[in-house]
Amino acid sequence: MKSRLGKKEKRIIRHKRIRAKIKGTDTRPRLSVYVSNQHVYAQIINDEIGHTLVSASSLEFRNEKLSGIEKARKVGELIAERALEKGIKKVVFDRGGFKYTGRVKTLAESARSKGLEF
Repeated sequence: MKSRLGKKEKRIIRHKRIRAKIKGTDTRPRLSVYVSNQHVYAQIINDEIGHTLVSASSLEFRNEKLSGIEKARKVGELIAERALEKGIKKVVFDRGGFKYTGRVKTLAESARSKGLEF
């Protein structure tokens, strides 16, 4: 029997399953990633107090002609730089139910290359 759930519903189910296991703490906040058709968003969140500590998105590069992968790379570098400025070195990676390929993988690798540990 074939599942009647669409792609979006399946992603949301995966995300809920992941979030049940991953919590951002004061010492190791959560790096949350969301990928839409046109943009890439990343936030570093302390789930204990429910605050976003650092955020970055591809909306900041709106005037530049970039591909999706290039946007993800720049957002990953930007979130890592902002996190290190605030003294955040270690995070827990939350891919938001998205597969670890393409823009999600590029963002993670560029954040790691700038010094963020996860």
